[in-house]
Amino acid sequence: MSVIEAKSLTKIFPGDVKAVDGIDFEVGAGEIFAFLGPNGAGKTTTIKMLNTLILPTSGSATVAGFDVVKYPAEVRKRVGYAAQDVGVDERATGRENLTLYGHFYRLDGKKIKERVKELFELVGLTGYEDKMVSSYSGGMRKRLDLAMGLIHQPQVIFLDEPTTGLDPQTRVHLWDYINKLAKTMGVAVFLTTHYMEEADRLADRIAIIDLGKIMTIGTSDELKKSIGGDVVMLTPCAVKDEECRDFVRRAEAALSGKPFVSGTKPSDGELAVYVNDGGSAIPSIMQLLGSQGIEVKTISTSRPSLDDVFLKYTGRTIRAQEGTPTTIMQRRRQVNRRRNQ
Repeated sequence: MSVIEAKSLTKIFPGDVKAVDGIDFEVGAGEIFAFLGPNGAGKTTTIKMLNTLILPTSGSATVAGFDVVKYPAEVRKRVGYAAQDVGVDERATGRENLTLYGHFYRLDGKKIKERVKELFELVGLTGYEDKMVSSYSGGMRKRLDLAMGLIHQPQVIFLDEPTTGLDPQTRVHLWDYINKLAKTMGVAVFLTTHYMEEADRLADRIAIIDLGKIMTIGTSDELKKSIGGDVVMLTPCAVKDEECRDFVRRAEAALSGKPFVSGTKPSDGELAVYVNDGGSAIPSIMQLLGSQGIEVKTISTSRPSLDDVFLKYTGRTIRAQEGTPTTIMQRRRQVNRRRNQ
């Protein structure tokens, strides 16, 4: 049963900027569903529409069976939200933070005490209930923030970049808590991230989103299998300038359509070549490029990863997609103009 359903969901901001561009997806009870994409992809905007913080421009969405536009109050009763920035009060204790949120949701005193005890155990903060949050580490504050979003036992929890800025060990611990929510409590988890490993290890299904559009959806294995075979990465020259880009274009033209090549994708001075067997394909690639005077600086082969999937469906690595708000807005406008031509 779907607890989140979006149909042609769209958000257009002033300046004709499509932050979210007609997306469709569903999330089931007890499922961890991830939006994987760079800054400016539309991840946070989608979450804000689903938890009723902003209105969609068009399309529709239901959360826990209620339309987000027609019944926002009903939606809010049934969802939790942990934003990118931790929303805890450092001048209060952990218990006081959770108690306050319990009162916001009109829970009675007995229920609040029960939930505070349960949640501190869930997120591994037992013993820190009455300590000032100002004494908590960054990871502890993240866990407290997660607990605050769960105080009212929501059917859905939205986690917007929940592990940004955390050290690797703390990140793994937080993944464990998120898994518990979905697998032992049946909470639907909608997660946004730009970390490949996080999406790979944590999510039941992943939607790759770029410039407001969902490019593909599937399990991690399904997405990797969609590439097929191995990925051979070529760096045709030592510098990333126009001459190097010309080398990449020449290498792509030389390899496209060859029987041992299932596809190619240039990115940031490199060329990804998709083949059935990297070991046997490399000698053929080197011979073919060498015969056309195309010098190769480095060559490597690997099984497909989510990085390769992202590259295939967007034409860029997720790191290359990152940019300042200005460059992101410019890129969106360029894409929108091309779509309207």
